[in-house]
This record gives sequence, structure tokens and C-alpha cells, in this order.
Amino acid sequence: MDSKPVDVMVVNFNTAALLQPMFDALRRADSERLASYLVVDNASVDDSVARMATVCPEALLLSNKHNVGFGRANNQLLAHLQGRYALLLNTDAFVASDSLEKTIAYMDAHPECGVLGVRLEGREGDLQPSCRYFPTPLNTFVARTGLARFFPGLQMVDEMNWDHGSVRECDWLPGCFYLVRREVLERVGLFDPRYFLYYEEVDHCKRVKEAGWKVVFYPHTTVVHIGGESSKSVAELEAASRQISTYQIESELLYFRKHHGVAGLAWHMCLVCLGDLILALKALLKGRGREAIKACWRHASTTWSILFKTRYATQPTR
Repeated sequence: MDSKPVDVMVVNFNTAALLQPMFDALRRADSERLASYLVVDNASVDDSVARMATVCPEALLLSNKHNVGFGRANNQLLAHLQGRYALLLNTDAFVASDSLEKTIAYMDAHPECGVLGVRLEGREGDLQPSCRYFPTPLNTFVARTGLARFFPGLQMVDEMNWDHGSVRECDWLPGCFYLVRREVLERVGLFDPRYFLYYEEVDHCKRVKEAGWKVVFYPHTTVVHIGGESSKSVAELEAASRQISTYQIESELLYFRKHHGVAGLAWHMCLVCLGDLILALKALLKGRGREAIKACWRHASTTWSILFKTRYATQPTR
């Protein structure tokens, strides 16, 4: 029996309530003809695993005893791929009825396309960043400090001032709907396992482009992405939303060291300190109080702490 063209890869973490609507949307998109389902449960403490038995009994389900992170969990599914393409899909992303057919057809017709993303919208139809530029120490600093008006020619990561109605190449795509050619995975691999959360797809797209494939935004179908559900559950479980930011800081440091070298990492650390100083001065001038100023100090000290814990951004902390 011939394999279906796409394997839908899902990492679930405490989003049991989203499984039914997510799979319902896939079935409305003719997934029973076009797709196979591969699911990793990342040590959820809700009833996700039990619910999968009724929501999608035909899925291959792996159940981790510990939360290994988004990238590593997806990597666990690579050995089970059978189709021409793999679709990484978040549990909080709901495909349109034409999403699978149109994106598979585009990939079939454009063998130079290695990774494909689509138009992302929120619950109310608000456009979300769907096609992004690579982060750099400078554009990260500018975005954080709100100084974009002083850098008019700088490409910001979430630049939105462009035509969202046309197919275009881009630097990287959000991982909530991430369609990858099987050949890319065989040659480039999937995610660098050092990223526990954040920057996985940024790093992957950079490697895909360096290997000669294109990363493409395809606007002719829409995925509704409600966003952040797994991150919320992490925050609730650890009772400290600041823990999320430490994951992001760590991944950022690992990424800049990997792709910008020691000099780029040093430049980033200088800009982190400068950025926190600027934000502290802004807080002081606007009378926001000591807590706002302390937050700037905590960010800078946390970043330096993580830099040392990661041995100058060469290895992960977990």
C-alpha cells in the first residue's frame, strides 16, 4: 500500500482540549486521504494521552515520561516518516479545508522549495507574523528597546509592511504550520536538539537555505493559530512565567554563538547590557517605579548567568 503524501507531526503538551478541534480541522482538509498522523505527548499531566485514544486512534503515539522540549520531541518522529513531506503542526493551529491539498500541490510543483508556511491568523482574523527575517544582535536589540525609528533601513524579525497576498521567499517560518520536504530532512535533518524551546525553526530554516533550498511563504490558504497554549501550561506548571523567558534567552545565546560566532555573541551581550540600561532609564523618566528598573537588572543578570551556565553558549542547560 502506497504511503500518504504527508506525515502530520504533532507535539502535545497539556493541550488535551485542543486535540479534537485540531484533528477535526485536519479531517475537513481531507487528511484521511492525504495524511498520516504522528504524535508525541511530552509528559502531559492532563488527560491528553487517554483522550488521543478516542480523538485519533489511528495515530502513532509516543508518550514521553519527561518533557524533552519541542525540537527533541519532533526529532523522535523522524524514524517513523513515510510520506514525501512532513507537516509540523501545533495543537493550537487549525488548518483550513484546502490547506493540505494546496500546500502539497505547491511543493510538488516547486522542487526547489524546502520548507513552506502559510498565512497565519488569530481567532478574530487578525494577521499574525507569518514570514520572518532572521534575528541578529542588532535587530533583537532594536525590537526590545523600541528604537526602530533610529534604524529605518533595518530588517526587523516581525516586519509586517509587505504584500501578504503573494508567494514570496523569506528567511524563516513559524513552526505552528511547517511543511518540510522529506529530502530536506534526510540531508539537513530537523531540529538542533540543544534548543529546548524557541529558535528551533529559525536555526533549521537557516540550515535549509544554506543547503540550497528555498523557504517560502504561501498565502493562498489560512491557518488559524490561537497561540501560546503549551507555553501557558509550562508557566502554570512551574508557577513562574519568567521561566519561559529563560528558555528564550538560552536559545538566543545558542543561536547567536552558532551562526554569528564569538564576535557576534560578544556584540549581542554588549547590546543586551545597553538595552537594559536604556529600558531602565526609560522606566526612570516615566516614573514606572523600582520594579520596572529591577526587571531590567534581572534580565541582564539572567542573561549573563545563562551565558556562563551554557559555557559561553556552546551547550544547553537541559
